[in-house]
Amino acid sequence: MAAAAREEEEASTAARSRQESEGEEEEVMAVLDFDMLCASVALAAERRKDSAAAAAATVEADGGGGGGGGGGVQRMWEGDVVLDCLEDRRIALEAACCPCYRFGKNMRRANLGSCFLQAMVYLISLVAILVSLIAFSVTRHNIYLYMGLSSVLLIAIYTGYFRRRIRKQFNIRGTDSSLDDCVLHLICPCCTLCQEARTLEINNVQCGVWHGRGDTICLGSNGEGNKAFAALHKSSFVPIKSPELCGMDRTSNGANEHEPLVPSDLPEQ
Repeated sequence: MAAAAREEEEASTAARSRQESEGEEEEVMAVLDFDMLCASVALAAERRKDSAAAAAATVEADGGGGGGGGGGVQRMWEGDVVLDCLEDRRIALEAACCPCYRFGKNMRRANLGSCFLQAMVYLISLVAILVSLIAFSVTRHNIYLYMGLSSVLLIAIYTGYFRRRIRKQFNIRGTDSSLDDCVLHLICPCCTLCQEARTLEINNVQCGVWHGRGDTICLGSNGEGNKAFAALHKSSFVPIKSPELCGMDRTSNGANEHEPLVPSDLPEQ
């Protein structure tokens, strides 16, 4: 009997030792698994960091985004050139009546030159075209007609070049051909100026920095880009109920208006 009891005790002791060893092995495996998980997460984060740094270096090397900080974000022109030219009537009126002033304002917003200098270049080109047409109508000399056509092409190339600069600076989606920009300014210059002005004003571009729609601030009813801003940020017309009087306030029924809100005879502490 004593031998059987001793054998049972030894068997139970061996079983407990095996269970303890298995538990220790499981804990070691769990620690190893956790360490491997942490190492894999750290490695993945390091790889993402390296890839982001490489992408940023590639963008800087390629010159993407320009002064506006476009990076890899693809932006678009605001509206169509012809169909949406009257979306902002103020801009349309400026582009139709005084395109030189509108062109100068666009260049100042995009930080591509002084408003006065750019407007003067545009104005001189328009004056050259007008003088050439008047001279041709009076003298009937073909040289003045050729001078007028040359001035038209010159102003189209000049404005198309700066339209291409705006596209590259702010990474605006469009064709890579500069000829399309020149053709737009040649065929419908006022509508093209309207599209450029809408894009710069609605997205609150200041001194070559693209702030985006969310940072647009409208002052008064004639603020720049106020129509698009109001369409994006519609105010809610939820009625707000005035707060009820608190318990410390006096009621209006039968109370003297000069009566203090808090009773004067406060209990002593």
